[in-house]
Parts: sequence; C-alpha cells; structure tokens
Amino acid sequence: MKANGIDFIGDIHGYADELESLLKKMGYYRKGNVWKHSYRMAFFVGDFIDRGAKIFETLNIVRHMVDSGTAKAVMGNHEYNAICFHQEDKNGGHLRKHSIKNILQHIDTLKKFQNRQDDYDEYVEWFKTLPLFYETENFRVVHAAWDQKKVEHLMSLTTDGVLNDNLIRQSAQKGSKLYDSVDTILKGKELELPGDHTFNDKDKNVRKAIRMKWWESPEGHTYDSIAVGKVDGLPDLPIENAESINESVYGRDERPIFFGHYWLKGNPNLYRDNICCLDYSVAKGGKLVAYRFDGEERLKDEKLVFV
Repeated sequence: MKANGIDFIGDIHGYADELESLLKKMGYYRKGNVWKHSYRMAFFVGDFIDRGAKIFETLNIVRHMVDSGTAKAVMGNHEYNAICFHQEDKNGGHLRKHSIKNILQHIDTLKKFQNRQDDYDEYVEWFKTLPLFYETENFRVVHAAWDQKKVEHLMSLTTDGVLNDNLIRQSAQKGSKLYDSVDTILKGKELELPGDHTFNDKDKNVRKAIRMKWWESPEGHTYDSIAVGKVDGLPDLPIENAESINESVYGRDERPIFFGHYWLKGNPNLYRDNICCLDYSVAKGGKLVAYRFDGEERLKDEKLVFV
C-alpha cells in the first residue's frame, strides 16, 4: 500500500448512512456495489457491527470495498467478539459465553441477520480474514492499542496478523499469553482504580478499571488524567506504582498510528502529532471521523474530516 492518499475511518457500528455521507464528503463515489475514489483509498479501523440500525448495509459497504481493493481494514473487538460468540467450544458452549451481557452487546447484529443465517455465517468467516494490526514504514493501524512486544508475539504466531481457527480458540482462554496479546491489541490497556473507586461506563456497567492512554507513561499522571476520554468521578490521585505499570509506551518519534475504540466526545482533534484516535461515538449521537493521510510524518488537526 502506498503511504499517501489514504483515508483512515473510525468505528462505524452499523451507521451506514453516516458512512456514505463521509465517503461522499471525501470525494468517493459508488460504482455498482463498490465505493471508490479516483486516486485515494480508505482504511477502516474496525468495529463495523453492533448498535446501529444498518449493520448489514455497513458490512456490505466495507466488505465490497476491501474485497475490490479500494479499502483495507483491521479487526475490531466487536468483530472478534462475534467470532467467539459464534464459534463452538470443544468443551461445550461457545468461546464467548452466551450470557445476558454478551447477548445484549451483540443483539442488534443478530436481529439484522434474522432469517439470514447463511449470510451471518459467511460474514463471521470474513471477519476471520481481517488482521489484528497493520504497518508500513510510514504508519501503523490497530483497533485499540499498539504494544510492540505483543505485536511481535502475534507476528511470531500468525500470517500477517491473521488468527487461524486454532489460534482463535487459544486466544479465548483467559490467562494465556495469546489471550493477553489479543486483548491488549483489540481492547486497549486498562488500569485498576485504587481502593473502592468505581465508575459507570457508557452502557451503565460498573467498572473498576479505566482505559488508559497507552502512548504515555503513567509517571506524573493521575487516574483522571491518564484515562482516555473524559470519565466523570475519577480520582485525581497520583497513580500507585506508576513506574512499573507501562513497559511499552508509544514514543513521540514513532511513526503515526491510527486507531478507534475509545468513544471520544466533542470536536475531533489529535492527542499528539503521531497519535490519532478516530472513534467519536457515532453510535451515541457523536461523529463519524476520518483522517486524510498523505504520508506526512507529523499529523495535523485540520486533516480530520467528519459528519
């Protein structure tokens, strides 16, 4: 892939109308079943499913673009969850338990595939073809977090970051090294809050751990300032044992990295000139965001586009 003319697009979550509006805004046009641009291409950072009203339509857009070569994509945690929810465990049940919480997270997608089991099965198989990460000499892409040691571990086991069925089964085993690597790449790094501090996440679930800014060292931060996005009620206290928490900070001299996952709010902007989060909560009344990359070593706020 060339290192210029690439439009990185954030988490879509079944909002196909917004995706089409964003593509049109960036000069893409539809030819048959495929959206394309005369000289650019798109790159999706994962999380195409769950939550929105047009999940099937979203998947059709993304897959046709990827299959035709007008876009690339990495896997999001929602696609990984769907794979594990669908795949049977040899010991009984499924790799992702069909608990009430897990069913509710996936139910919007299941409803859209009602009476279309074969289509659902086919899309789950397609999810398996998506890599967990992607990099060139000019940029990196991942759904949630780049940890070099975990990326290298995954590279040693996979072909181009793609999990086969055996690795998928292994990755679903909590406590394993593979589980930890996949979990970090797709869901980010978390930091447990001190004492009895908790907070409610976007779905009103009570949480004891926050998603942390993995590109910064915890030293000198508080629990409030290290959290990705604004989380109400976090303690403004120095982080305990900060020097031992984060072994793989993403340095300021690293190549630009594009990711989603974090449900940010407000007007899109960069965390740093090599750190670009593209998830601005389109599924919660926010924005669908893209960054128009042309090979620059330092990213610029004015290159963010959104609807």
